Amino acid sequence: MDNNEMERVPGAGEAHEEYDASQIQVLEGLEAVRKRPGMYIGSTGEKGLHHLVYEIVDNAIDETLAGYCDNIVVDILEGNIIRVEDNGRGIPVGIHPKLGIPAVTVVLTVLHAGGKFGGSGYKVSGGLHGVGSSVVNALSTWLEVEVKDGQHIYKQRFERGKPVYDLKVMGDTDETGTTITFQADPEIFTDTTVYDYDVLLTRLREQAFLNAGVRIHLSDKRPDMESRSDLLHYEGGIRSYCEFLMEKSKREKLTPDPIYLSAVKGTSTAEIALLFNDGYDTNIISFANNIHTVDGGTHETAFKNALTRVINNYGRRFKILKDNDPKLRGDDIQEGLVAVISVKLTDAQFEGQTKGKLGNTSMGTMVNNLVNEQLSAFLEDNPPIAKMILEKAVAASTAREAAQKARDLQRSKTGLTKVRMPEKLADCISDDMNLTELYIVEGDSAGGSAVKGRDRNYQAILPLWGKMLNVEKARVDKVYSNEKLAPVVIALGTGIGEDFDISKLRYGKVVVMADADVDGSHIRTLLLTFFFRYMPELIEQGHVYLAQPPLFKVEKGKKHFYAFSDEERDKYIAELGGGANVQRYKGLGEMDAEQLWETTMDPEFRTMLKVEMADAEKADATFTMLMGDEVEPRREFIEKNALRVENLDI
Repeated sequence: MDNNEMERVPGAGEAHEEYDASQIQVLEGLEAVRKRPGMYIGSTGEKGLHHLVYEIVDNAIDETLAGYCDNIVVDILEGNIIRVEDNGRGIPVGIHPKLGIPAVTVVLTVLHAGGKFGGSGYKVSGGLHGVGSSVVNALSTWLEVEVKDGQHIYKQRFERGKPVYDLKVMGDTDETGTTITFQADPEIFTDTTVYDYDVLLTRLREQAFLNAGVRIHLSDKRPDMESRSDLLHYEGGIRSYCEFLMEKSKREKLTPDPIYLSAVKGTSTAEIALLFNDGYDTNIISFANNIHTVDGGTHETAFKNALTRVINNYGRRFKILKDNDPKLRGDDIQEGLVAVISVKLTDAQFEGQTKGKLGNTSMGTMVNNLVNEQLSAFLEDNPPIAKMILEKAVAASTAREAAQKARDLQRSKTGLTKVRMPEKLADCISDDMNLTELYIVEGDSAGGSAVKGRDRNYQAILPLWGKMLNVEKARVDKVYSNEKLAPVVIALGTGIGEDFDISKLRYGKVVVMADADVDGSHIRTLLLTFFFRYMPELIEQGHVYLAQPPLFKVEKGKKHFYAFSDEERDKYIAELGGGANVQRYKGLGEMDAEQLWETTMDPEFRTMLKVEMADAEKADATFTMLMGDEVEPRREFIEKNALRVENLDI
């Protein structure tokens, strides 16, 4: 067998390695799970709720890794009951040699009991340190397990982790597999027990990509929800994943097909798929034993270092980089890169309970050698692609150097000790981050009203005019030299990109105040894109808000109301009776200082939308889509979809 091919595991109908009760090893009991659930699933909020599903699916995926499962069905049933069915070997039902009860009961009631702890049940496995099934059982109102072992069908029910009855035979069968059905306990998950189909779909699609050939069926069968169903099946594995991520980026491919690298060494395997596009962002996603290593680790670090070394060596060798040219940095080479790294190994060492970072040094060595050998060979065999990658990296390096010069020039102009604020900034008196607010206002006219109407003790006003740079399509050097964005950068004080420092933020709230029309939505989108690209921590830490100016003023005599929708306008007209006068505000500039304060800036009466970023990857794809030529999707995004917003009376 070629050393670069992935080793094939036995399929259905082939000889099985014995998997029985003797392989289930016991470490400790379940006592602490219900008392401290966050220690085992991360949280008892929405994230922890969905994690229950992942744990059961991960066990089915482990059967796939072992070569005995190619079909997994996940159903969301009425009452937010989850059912996960696989056609693996089935959890062993034999009597455990030490505990004297069925092994399936041990797996579901004893923490750290399973086929993953030093036995031969699984050479490679995911799951949360092997505690998944028992933790799910402990945190469920009830759970039922059905096992088919090729001869009989077995069933057992549990309530809050305790058996209701002993394992019993329900019938005969020649099939194998496990079905687990459970309902999350509202005593534990007090925020919500309602599953988000799209959240599950994203995770299950990921698993289907990482395990080429497996079929995962996801269905929503809740009568109060839209009926949905997806079949996730990708023969291309991580190559298909790489293509999928590229499509989501809405960028043009520079490499026609994913560059695919793979190697096998003993029981360890490593796969890498990478593509380059015409954008400026980097998207590297790494996995170890199907677990998303969000904090990277030895495999991801080795990939980045080896990629940098290989590209530089190729550039020097073929004179694309001259002798006096500086070495390309990793950030330069990774610009526009989409890559998926998937490694599988026995005895994976993870840092942290949630397995965010891989620590095995041997895997770093394996990935390093893989990239050095196979990527070098690929570049030599494909000179046009190699030249394109080098030219893009050189352009990125040139832009980075230009950005550094722009930063240095800006610093020299503003002085080393005291920064000169933008001329149009009307700053506030206080420097208390708990109080200060910066209003970024569309237009000089509205800016003038805001300056006059504000509370100058804690409210600062920065007027902007016209439509600013579309940062989706620009490098950082263009941002520093842009006359619309540079004042924002200086006023906030944090710097941008790699220079960003949240501790230097000058205002606790950054409020975008634009007209309630399509152009205003466009400007808001451009500003939010800027924050997302270059100051994401502003959003993540809850500093960014959208002001909500009214659309109408309804008045009669000495009474008046401000309406933020057509429905509110009609309600106030009815309250005031006949003869009410309705003024439609076309823009912020039509309000005088008193009106702007009363409707949009007074903490006692204003309504603002707080910008949150729950999923950076999803937001990234959405922002990219919104930077197209059509205005309407941008407006809908701002008003409905892009932000998880909450009405704040602040």
